[in-house]
Formats: sequence, structure tokens, C-alpha cells
Amino acid sequence: MIKAITFDLDDTLWDIWPVVERAERLLHDWLITHYPRIPEQFTPLELRELSQEVIATCPEIAHDRTRLRKEALWLAARRADYVEFDVESAFAVFFIARNAVEPFADVQPALERLARRYTLASLSNGNADLRLIGLHNLFAFSLNAIDVGAAKPAPLMFEQACQRLAARPEQVVHVGDDPEHDVFGAAQAGFRTVWVNRTGRDWLGGQPADAEITALAELEQVLTSWER
Repeated sequence: MIKAITFDLDDTLWDIWPVVERAERLLHDWLITHYPRIPEQFTPLELRELSQEVIATCPEIAHDRTRLRKEALWLAARRADYVEFDVESAFAVFFIARNAVEPFADVQPALERLARRYTLASLSNGNADLRLIGLHNLFAFSLNAIDVGAAKPAPLMFEQACQRLAARPEQVVHVGDDPEHDVFGAAQAGFRTVWVNRTGRDWLGGQPADAEITALAELEQVLTSWER
């Protein structure tokens, strides 16, 4: 019996990279006004890439997208010779815009139907805020890598989800777009897996998902077939 469905968020329920790029441009514009030496030295992409330098020196925070972004901004501020820097205000500009996502058209109707029958939860490596996005009422809870202290495909997020759901792994279906983080990670944890492949990508090898769908509207049919 399937008791619950866990969903990845970014690139599963909405297209994230155009949103992130817009958020980075808005942050860059804010920096022009408040800390102009930073955007004189760094493009939006270069500010993002500073996160890799942070990971190189602090690998223990690689799973924390929020802290990485803030530390990268601090690094940029220091290199632009700012002794004082309001990193919280700078990050807030980015974070609000980063959560201004538009779910794929099939998402909300499918989630509303599924929530009548199953417990829904979200498991994300990112820092999306479902309250800002407006979908929080459809999920029993949300876990991300920051909460857990480890990113998918590590098993900890899946294990904590089972505990919160009071379900065995085989009673949970995980739905996501990433073959490694979502399909491999969830399968290793004992979940059933559904690969969301909206763009017709080829499977890159390894154990495939238990099912593949191109839109969330197809998920109900998959679940029904498994429950027969």
C-alpha cells in the first residue's frame, strides 16, 4: 500500500534556473545602489561562482545553499574592500526573487487531487520556501538539505521523511527530476521512484526509475497501476 508521496521541488514542480538568474540580476542591481564596488568587480554569474571557492575552503557547508550564498557575498564584499556589509538585506533581495516561481501548469491540480488520497511531503536540496510560493498547504511537511544537514542522494533526508510519515520505505513514492539525487537516492533508501522527464532526456545509465512521466498529471495513473 502506498501511504505517501515525496516530491523534489526545483525543476520538478517548476523551472528554477530562469528564476535564479533573474534573482541574481535583481541582487546585482541592489548591489549597484548599496555596494557599487562589488558589481564593478563581479558579474552576477561570477558572484554565484564564488560559492565554489567557499566550498573548497568549507566543504562542510556544501549542502547549505543559503549559507553558501551568504558566504559568497561576504567574500565578494571583502574583495571589494568593504569592511561592513549587510549580507542579510542582500540575501533577502535574492531569496524573495528566488521564490517567485511559477509552477508548471499541471502541478497544483495534480497535487490537490493527490493530497486527497495520500500524505504529501517535499524533499529538496535547495532552499525554496513553499509558504512564499503558495503551495505549503498541500504538503504535510517539507525537508531540505539545510534542515537535515545532508543533501540527496545521501540517505538521511529519506530516512527522516519515513520517520515523519510513520511509514516504511516501500510505502513511499519519491518523485523527482534528477537521476542521481532523486531516483538513485530514493531507490537506495527503499522508496519507489518516479522520474519526471519533461524534456525527453535520455537515461544516463544505471538502475532506472520504477516509472517515468513527462507531466505530473500522469502520476495518478502510475500509482493506480501499482495499487491494483
